Amino acid sequence: MAGEPQADCLFCKIVSGDVPATVVRETETTLAFRDINPQAPTHVLVIPRVHYPDAGTLAAAEPTIAADVLREAAAVAVDDGTDGSGYRIVFNTGAGAGQTVFHAHAHVLGGRGFNWPPG
Repeated sequence: MAGEPQADCLFCKIVSGDVPATVVRETETTLAFRDINPQAPTHVLVIPRVHYPDAGTLAAAEPTIAADVLREAAAVAVDDGTDGSGYRIVFNTGAGAGQTVFHAHAHVLGGRGFNWPPG
């Protein structure tokens, strides 16, 4: 059921503490941790504690929690010192866009230059 922990979801297991992660911030509704395969000096994932497969379904079902994810993403950028030089927040949606864990999450990337268009 949407919003409920999924037994086969890596990020649900991180939220429950069953899988370790390098946590950098946490709130009642979100958890932020370092990516295990960083693509920039700052690469942190911000996830909702509730399970939704992607950002769109999260925003439709729980708009306040979706806003919490964005607010925490900005806080991560400040904490890591990338807010002055710029940072990127990325939500991949679907396998074709590079989503590999189907639990909504924001990538906070910073600490290096980024090209446009991405990809």
